Amino acid sequence: MAKLDNKRKRSKAVKANRVEKTKPDRAKPTKRAKPKKRAKAPVSAPRIRPAPPLALGPAAAVLDRLWSVVVARRNADPAVSHSARLLSRGTAKVAQKLGEEAVECVIEAVLGNREAVIAESADVLYHLIVLWVSTDVSPDEVWTELKRREGVSGIVEKASRATQLPIAFGLETTKIP
Repeated sequence: MAKLDNKRKRSKAVKANRVEKTKPDRAKPTKRAKPKKRAKAPVSAPRIRPAPPLALGPAAAVLDRLWSVVVARRNADPAVSHSARLLSRGTAKVAQKLGEEAVECVIEAVLGNREAVIAESADVLYHLIVLWVSTDVSPDEVWTELKRREGVSGIVEKASRATQLPIAFGLETTKIP
């Protein structure tokens, strides 16, 4: 027991000397209360964000090719081609189908079903392209619009549309009815 007491005394003396050597003008610093440690969240590998699809080129090319297939099927037999069947029903029906697919995608997202969101997103893109074909819109026109908006704040872009829409309909107000 005496050896332990001697070790403690020597240890305290060594520490006191260190404090005196490093800070001769100051008294021995008081110990601060250590803050409580928070539970650490599990460390996961940082997510690497892939480049946006339009930056990759080939990803947008998939949509361009799909648009070409739908255009080619516009005059096909509706009994053989789903695209031809949709297009034969008119733009209103195509738009309704796009809306249904979009709602299904939203529902799956809210439910947290990642795989279903992927599948429904593909359906939404397909039906959007069918709508483009039905309304004579080409992917290039959409890509050009996206490039025009690139680097523009979404808030600023949306605000510019809010004033243009009523004017387009001949309304005297800038408020959307």
